[in-house]
Amino acid sequence: MVIEKVKKRDGRVADFEKVRITNAIFAAAEAVGGKDYKEAERLADVVTDLLSKKFRRTIPTVEQIQDVVEKVLIEEGHARTAKAYILYRQKRKILRELKAELLDKPVDDVDRKLSVNALKVLERRYLKRDRNGKVVETPKQMFRRVAHAVALADTFYNGGMKDTEKEFYEMMTKLDFVPNSPTLMNAGTELGQLSACFVLPVEDSMEGIFETLKHTALIHQSGGGTGFSFSRLRPYGDVVKSSGGIASGPVSFMKVFDAATDVINQGGKRRGANMGILRVDHPDIVDFITAKEDTTQLTNFNISVAVTNEFMEASLKNKNYKLVNPHSKKVVKELPARKIFDLIITMAWKNGEPGIIFLDKINKDNPTPSIGEIESTNPCGEQPLLPYESCNLGSVNLGNMVEDGKINWKKLKDTVWKAVHFLDNVIDVNNFPLPQIEQMTKGNRKIGLGIMGFADMLIALGIPYNSEQGLETARKVMKFVQTEGRKASRQLAKERGPFPNCSKSVYKKNPIRNATVTTIAPTGTISLIAGASSGIEPLFAISFIRNVMDNTELLEVHPLFEKIARDRGFYSPALMKKIARVGSIQNLKEIPRDVRRIFVTALDISPEWHVKMQAAFQEYTDNAVSKTINFPTDATPKDVEKAYILAYKLACKGITVYRYGSRKGQVLNIGKVERDGDVTVDADFSGKLGECTNCNT
Repeated sequence: MVIEKVKKRDGRVADFEKVRITNAIFAAAEAVGGKDYKEAERLADVVTDLLSKKFRRTIPTVEQIQDVVEKVLIEEGHARTAKAYILYRQKRKILRELKAELLDKPVDDVDRKLSVNALKVLERRYLKRDRNGKVVETPKQMFRRVAHAVALADTFYNGGMKDTEKEFYEMMTKLDFVPNSPTLMNAGTELGQLSACFVLPVEDSMEGIFETLKHTALIHQSGGGTGFSFSRLRPYGDVVKSSGGIASGPVSFMKVFDAATDVINQGGKRRGANMGILRVDHPDIVDFITAKEDTTQLTNFNISVAVTNEFMEASLKNKNYKLVNPHSKKVVKELPARKIFDLIITMAWKNGEPGIIFLDKINKDNPTPSIGEIESTNPCGEQPLLPYESCNLGSVNLGNMVEDGKINWKKLKDTVWKAVHFLDNVIDVNNFPLPQIEQMTKGNRKIGLGIMGFADMLIALGIPYNSEQGLETARKVMKFVQTEGRKASRQLAKERGPFPNCSKSVYKKNPIRNATVTTIAPTGTISLIAGASSGIEPLFAISFIRNVMDNTELLEVHPLFEKIARDRGFYSPALMKKIARVGSIQNLKEIPRDVRRIFVTALDISPEWHVKMQAAFQEYTDNAVSKTINFPTDATPKDVEKAYILAYKLACKGITVYRYGSRKGQVLNIGKVERDGDVTVDADFSGKLGECTNCNT
């Protein structure tokens, strides 16, 4: 009797496939240098014969089959292959136990697609809890909750939601698209606040400042991040006529907002996130630029200087520029633009802050200039917004859009259309924290459809990140996403109507549902959930040690690298461990040159290529692009200056730099003394050097 069925770990009965045993044996043999697939086939035949004799009247389980594989390998004289196979089984067992421990239940079909780390993050931050804090939801149930809640919006437009709910659920569980964190956390819950990004005005009065502070608390409590321009506040030392007192300046009030964020954080699922922005022509600009020289200050803020074209040109031509008191509107002083530019560069070189936003470029692309001027962005800089405006984001996983070495454009189009539908629905089912925000958001209906897994896509296509072909792929893919995204939005406009302010916008002659469609966010934890590389960033390491639950250490290797290494015959556990000591493979001669060219890491790539890649994506992004321009430890301020000027000339909307090792406590450490110098990362690290204070995506 030939064995026909096998019992899975979850109790399901499936067809027995001998080829799976063959491939498992060959993979174990490859790990110790074996290359004979025919021998693996022979051994699989021996295993099958034994199984047929042993399980004549019963169906064997997966574990029983694996026990027989071990036995055959040892008895047939393949001790080293048997050891590799046993180690693989042990690792998979650890992963299953970790998943089951996290979820307090057997692993299901959705769980299997998620890494231990993804499950850990979901359990800690996303899954529903009862009043006692106990998790009462699985990842599958979370995705069903979100799909159902967001699909409900279809009923507002006389449409059925059943098919839509199924589409949304499948899109998320296949990890082709993942919405921003507040949507995953709050959709279908009592809280119901689904947006990631908010900008609030800071008026030049005590009442206005503390009204904004109250609104900030409400937004942070709901899981959103906030951006502010403090440029309207009068400078330090200005006389306040109403009280006869002296103004304390923007930086002092930023500290008040920072302290409030700390307090709110204590009761939330994660730390609050703020962006603080000051115009370069504000009289307190020097104090602002140096505000985070002490990295223990303003820890809940990312800060950026809003520079104008006038300032940049004055800096390049070594001219003075004017500082203007925002209260009196009078010029109070002139400073050498070059001196201020150099200070920004020096501070960014020192610890990564401040960043820069190019204010004129942002407002040039403002789709609703008659509604107001954009003065700030969300915490990571990718979402410029009007005061009281919010935006919800989501990202397509590009790594899932490659099949057989080619981009599946049909799948990408289908995913983009469904994602635009999803994000537009979010606006309708959202429970906004303030009526002013609801009014402004529904008036413009901005959405931010972005991407993640771009580095994974390039690797699957065999294209180096730092190459002209890499840049061309970026333009081609993002142009496609933008074009199809706008088509989807225009179709929704026909079915549901354009955004209410459309007649006052740049789209008045060509109505569209959403004032903006595309944004490129850093993707933070959602890329970890999806198992994708972060945003448009390159890989941070090829192989590394991740610390999970109770200090369990797992050696992680990028799956595409491991596959190529096995296919090309240079895989070995020793080599993977060696790579984990340095992160990069560029100096490892035992790896073929063409493979080294494709698998480049963030620190292998020159800052110039980082900037060029950001600019390539910006060409076809409605909002802005969140990207870190990485520098090696020995980079100089002059190197940072070149990147800033290149970003300006290439029409980026902002720039953030990070020099490796410039901050204590960074989450990725190459060559640490501990654990024999391995590249080690925190449990919930998503793969981005110089991570932002907090990513709400």
